[in-house]
Amino acid sequence: MTDRIAALQAMLAQDAANTFARYGLAMEYVKAGRLEDAVQEFQSVISANPAYVAAYYHGGQTLEKLGRIDDARDLYEQGIAAAARSGDHHARAELQAALDMLPL
Repeated sequence: MTDRIAALQAMLAQDAANTFARYGLAMEYVKAGRLEDAVQEFQSVISANPAYVAAYYHGGQTLEKLGRIDDARDLYEQGIAAAARSGDHHARAELQAALDMLPL
């Protein structure tokens, strides 16, 4: 376990609702190749804060790495809707581009 993962887990032990730390943990899991753990953390971020649009993008990317294309498609579509609700046109465009690049 990396020091960053341990530090983020310690932060979450003190404040489980810290979505920034949870997102950081998900990203560290991706770097460590712990993709299933990362997906779970991205889902936790989205459940706690549906407007955290970066979690949809990186969660979708992680699902793609796992070969879970239909799940990635669903997550990108959810992210597009979340970005539209929050008026984040840049994130919406990035999510749409990711969705458009998925195989049919």
